[in-house]
Amino acid sequence: MEIRKKLFGILSNGKKVKLYTLKAGDLKFSLINYGASWTCLTVPSGRGKDDILLGYSGLEGYLNNKPYLGVTVGRFANRIKGAAFKLNGKTFNIDANEGENSLHSGWRGFDKLVWKSEAYEENEGVYVRFELDSPDGDGGFPGNLKAVVSYGLTKSNEIICDYRAKSDQPCPVNLTNHAYFNLAGEGKGDILSHELILPCSSYLEIDKQNIPTGCIVPVNNTRFDFRTRRKITSDYDHCFSIDGVTGKLRPCAEVYEPVSGRSMKVYTTQPGIQLYTGIHLKDVTGKQGSCYSKNSGFCLETQHYPDAPNQSVFPQSIAAPGKEYHEKAVFSFAW
Repeated sequence: MEIRKKLFGILSNGKKVKLYTLKAGDLKFSLINYGASWTCLTVPSGRGKDDILLGYSGLEGYLNNKPYLGVTVGRFANRIKGAAFKLNGKTFNIDANEGENSLHSGWRGFDKLVWKSEAYEENEGVYVRFELDSPDGDGGFPGNLKAVVSYGLTKSNEIICDYRAKSDQPCPVNLTNHAYFNLAGEGKGDILSHELILPCSSYLEIDKQNIPTGCIVPVNNTRFDFRTRRKITSDYDHCFSIDGVTGKLRPCAEVYEPVSGRSMKVYTTQPGIQLYTGIHLKDVTGKQGSCYSKNSGFCLETQHYPDAPNQSVFPQSIAAPGKEYHEKAVFSFAW
């Protein structure tokens, strides 16, 4: 196992952005403390090694990262209708950055901040621990919140994700990572031939603004039924309700790329998983001159349901004094 750290760049305010590269098993995994972002994941196959994460060659790309490539999202991932919610009888207005709605917590979410960071070795893995203090009123959210996110690489070729948050006032929290994968290799075509399994019996119906209507719909006889493996082929930006017991680590996705033979399995404690097939990517300049366009990568974002603070029938995720937010996810790779 190996940990390397070097300077990735310096912001205009003088803050240093660090690049960590972790090596364990047959994988190599790189992250930066700007946005606690995943920047590179090298995975072998019978055809050679490839970086399977979409991203940028330098810091400038991450400073102008409209597609959220690889970032950690918070305080609340995904969309909140009307950029407002009620909690304990009080209305909170948060940043609107997608029309009248809030996406990934507005203009200056956790993805646009420098996190405190440190690397460490533990058991059979190497990790980076990221910490962030978000003051009361940050983006309109209540409470002084401390987020602690750890990402690690194990000898078993797994990425381990651990998300924690504490707040001195009740506050909705929904942390995830927004990595874009292409198991053939970043910049190597689209992902529509990837084969997907989602062990999900239902998905969240959405309106024209991609806000859940409140209806959780069975996948039977629809294009949302991935309970048996089939090609992605179509466009998605939808949250699926994961079968099994919420709070327990359980399988929620499996992806196979037939040319390289690479596969990825995903596990989570969270109730939902957002399948996003990069439908809004357009002429994004990525690593080494790659150009990312529609369907160049897919995201599998383990999370609580979008707009949950406004939907009483959805599982709620509230950090509060004496009530820590804590969720886990695992990404396991084979070839």
